[in-house]
Amino acid sequence: MPNGNIKNIIGRLLSEMSGVNRVSQNTIDAYSRDLNQFAGFCEEIGISSLDKISERHLRNYLVNLNEAGLSKTSVARKLSSLRKLFQFALKNNFIESNPIKKIPNPKVKRKLPETISASYYEEILAKIDSSEEEDEIKRANKIIVELLYGCALRVSELTALKLKDIDLDNRVIKVWGKGSKTRYAPVGSKTHKILKEYIACLESKSRDDFLIKLKGKPVDRFYVYRLVKKLLSGYELKRKSPHILRHSSATHMLDNDADLLAVKEFLGHENLSTTQIYTHVSIERIKKIYKQAHPKSKKESL
Repeated sequence: MPNGNIKNIIGRLLSEMSGVNRVSQNTIDAYSRDLNQFAGFCEEIGISSLDKISERHLRNYLVNLNEAGLSKTSVARKLSSLRKLFQFALKNNFIESNPIKKIPNPKVKRKLPETISASYYEEILAKIDSSEEEDEIKRANKIIVELLYGCALRVSELTALKLKDIDLDNRVIKVWGKGSKTRYAPVGSKTHKILKEYIACLESKSRDDFLIKLKGKPVDRFYVYRLVKKLLSGYELKRKSPHILRHSSATHMLDNDADLLAVKEFLGHENLSTTQIYTHVSIERIKKIYKQAHPKSKKESL
């Protein structure tokens, strides 16, 4: 049996994810944090080889996580990382059996994603246009929010875009999604106009250049988060993140009778169940509108 040192196996798994599977750096960082935390636990109990880990050890680890006050969502994520580790170890003969296979994930109640209204999105664009920022920054800010909403991109997908991924003639964008899976996002007429104007103003139009740059450097996710948080400051939300624009895009499509399977492909979801959460958001919006506007709403409830 190959060297079963826990840290060695974690390192090999992360190398495979990066080099072979081409997983995003953010995902690798998350796996690294979760798995090294587990390695630290193993070190504390005097275990250095993965084949010495039993189901009992794993249950004790979960007890530790719960006692530390971690949410069910965080525990479920850490379990997902461990499943990946043990599957990798089993496939590569580091272990003979999988001790985690009988351990279920904690039941997590999925929260409905927060959204903004379509009218407020127009206010965001107007806010960018009327800002006192220099033109280069205004153009970059505008294309950032337009692609987050108009094409429902994730932040990692947005910051990875290169000029060669943009097909203005056919009105599609090649998107590098989770797990290095690619999809083609359609570009609507309004997004197409903003995108065309933005590209026309670029100093360098090399196909290998990143699409969104400021002062010659590609924008990173930290810039995007700061920008969106600032732009959403006037809207009542628990968390003002770029994903709000993606959530809003999907919800507004379903509000306007878009096909659920089409929305699934548009968002790049692997499972339909992930997309279905937006149908619940749409229903809740309808309920809210009914209660506010229908003359019978005070006598009847849904």
